[in-house]
Amino acid sequence: MKYEVIVVGGGHAGCEAAYSCAKKGHKTLLMTSNLKNIADMPCNPHIGGSAKGIVVREIDALGGIMGKIADKTHVQIKMLNSAKGPAVQSLRAQGDKITYPKEMLKTLSELENLTIQEGMVEDLIIENNTVKGIVLEDSTKIESKMVILTTGTYLKADILVSSTRTPEGPHGERRSNYLSDNLKKYGFNIIRLKTGTPQRIDRSTIDFSKTKLEPGDNKYLTFSFDLEPQYKIEDQLPCYLTYTTEETHKIIRENINKSSMYGALDDIKGIGPRYCPSIEDKVTRFADKERHQLFLEPESRYYDDIYVQGFSTSMPPEVQELMVHSLPGLEKAKILKYGYAIEYDAIYPTQLHASLETKIINNLFTAGQINGTSGYEEAACQGLMAGINASLKLEGKDPLILKRNDAYIGVLIDDLITKGIRDPYRLLTSRAEFRLLLRSDNADLRLRQYGYNVGLISDEQLNKLNNKKDNINKLQEYLKNNKLKITDEIEEIFNKNNYSIPTSSLTLEQLIKRPEITMEFLSSIIDIPFDDEIKEQVSINLKYEGYINKAIKEADKMLKLEKKNIPQDIDYDKIKNIASEARQKLKEVRPTTIAQAIRISGVNPSDISILSIYLRKEYPNNE
Repeated sequence: MKYEVIVVGGGHAGCEAAYSCAKKGHKTLLMTSNLKNIADMPCNPHIGGSAKGIVVREIDALGGIMGKIADKTHVQIKMLNSAKGPAVQSLRAQGDKITYPKEMLKTLSELENLTIQEGMVEDLIIENNTVKGIVLEDSTKIESKMVILTTGTYLKADILVSSTRTPEGPHGERRSNYLSDNLKKYGFNIIRLKTGTPQRIDRSTIDFSKTKLEPGDNKYLTFSFDLEPQYKIEDQLPCYLTYTTEETHKIIRENINKSSMYGALDDIKGIGPRYCPSIEDKVTRFADKERHQLFLEPESRYYDDIYVQGFSTSMPPEVQELMVHSLPGLEKAKILKYGYAIEYDAIYPTQLHASLETKIINNLFTAGQINGTSGYEEAACQGLMAGINASLKLEGKDPLILKRNDAYIGVLIDDLITKGIRDPYRLLTSRAEFRLLLRSDNADLRLRQYGYNVGLISDEQLNKLNNKKDNINKLQEYLKNNKLKITDEIEEIFNKNNYSIPTSSLTLEQLIKRPEITMEFLSSIIDIPFDDEIKEQVSINLKYEGYINKAIKEADKMLKLEKKNIPQDIDYDKIKNIASEARQKLKEVRPTTIAQAIRISGVNPSDISILSIYLRKEYPNNE
């Protein structure tokens, strides 16, 4: 059997890649080692979070499916940082580990052009430096024009608990033993990474009276721009907040040499995630902190496992018992599953083009944790982009490359291919220099047209977007051209709220720009005939107009540098006076533009100046 695209791995990256390719009409095979692990959540059961929630909205805006599946299956949802500015607000949903994978498998199974098959991929078919298909462990060969590797944490995976190393993947699944060795044979730089997971606790053994209730929001929210809310506010399941204690820290310090990462195993090469550290790391690195917050999160409506968010560990079970029982509310807790660390192979991501096609083998794309990232959302967005770009290459079209001012997805991919990684990469709002432009509320305005252009967004969806744009313009004009009539009643309302009374010369636009005046307040005293989504968008546009315009100007400067291309046949060894570290990094990354070269760590402004002079001299017609 021949396919146009083969996707290897059925995690969050693989699901998005397979969906986008099949949705675009390409004959696609999703190859997974276990059908039960499609869209599995082996670690944290949530979707979204700081920055990540914006990525999920971006995936939806482009035509991906993570947001829709999350909306249909979550047990709780809330807007993080709602009291702060719009640049850092982000949705977070508590996923259901039973229904999320089921809904994803159902969605994928209904796609006309997608075949899902079980099998362990151990090698690739390579001819003339171009991938031609895959080889299964029984030597079966399956041909295809494009291959997308989304292998997650399964490449030569080892489960680490204290001094024990077990060669298996999450849930005790079989690992991939040979694929990463074969990738190394083809010339890839393979690195070792590590991540971890905490305990699962029996809900009935927790004393929640000693914890702080963390409910979902009492306002309907969705990741998707297309779906109405699929839940009832009153049916959301609560989460709870507790903290480590001095006794917890004492237990960890006294037993630190029993942790896999702190001496129990002396052959660990993988580096753990800096921004999602184990509890041993937290206690060691932040010794001055009296406590660390932990969230108790339900994994599903259909069983009673509670996930201890923030307590991942590779301590032995007997020490984990002591650690858990030192936590407020968990003194008598029953541990259903102990925490562990997992070490696995990945490729160093500077070996990728911005399209996520590898530089080493043509028509081979990679996405997700194989590229050194951490998190379901980071994986899913890469899977979507790899699927889109593999499809576009099949169609003889240019790839879709999102820039840093387009999307968090653009920030993530650019960081990976330009800066590389030391530890598993996690998206943060601080990584985006244009985060005021990359908000949760405007993901559709930024990206839906791209989704339409590549064939994942329908005419109906695009018309809905255009209507939204029209209404935004209409409301802005309405506020600009109308004034608030100052009556005795209006004066009384303003006095009651301790707001200064506006003069009759102020327009509604000028009023809404006042820090204290909200659109909700304005709507309570004057009829504004637009829905809440439009009001929110216009309010942000007006209140942050100066900052937004400044960010746009900065982005325009960057875009000018993005247009200064660097020929890919350039010989960096011929450039005199450039620093040796810069030369090595430029040869490794092979940036396509001056803007990308500037972002490479180890390349200084003086190196950029020398490079620019060299380009003007040796490539006078280069644009």
